[in-house]
Amino acid sequence: MYKSLMIAIGITLLAIGVAKAETSSPAAMDAARSLAVTLKVADQYKSLLPGILLRLRPILSQDRPEIERDFDAAVPAILEANQSKYDNSMIEGAAALYAKIFSADELRDIDAFYRSPAGQKYIEKSHELSEINQKLSDEISRQATDEMKERITQSLREKGHKL
Repeated sequence: MYKSLMIAIGITLLAIGVAKAETSSPAAMDAARSLAVTLKVADQYKSLLPGILLRLRPILSQDRPEIERDFDAAVPAILEANQSKYDNSMIEGAAALYAKIFSADELRDIDAFYRSPAGQKYIEKSHELSEINQKLSDEISRQATDEMKERITQSLREKGHKL
């Protein structure tokens, strides 16, 4: 979850910098906003909020039960009050980034795909796919590391090194 948060923050900061550095056409920005909504960028941000708050809780409460109780009581109202503010920031940030990289026509094509049944299924399954892909990548990396370590160790021993 921390990785997702950092990616979201990075995209937002990059998009803000991109938006200031180069203004995209209104048509590209409109298409990019539509794509950001289709991709449920704001929902992705919302899914990160519980993790953000879980990391804040021990920092702010300092292991004091009375503060933890008040923290837990305050969280729902704070989330509700601030959620749409950050939703718009995420959508605008993502839109600025998309509009910088893709033309208005390309954005409309991408949006059309993600609005299709296959695109919606991809959006729905993307988190699961990402997790499985990460596990697969970790396992293959571990296997490659073990194999290369064995080969390098063997090569060094053949040269007379004691390992």
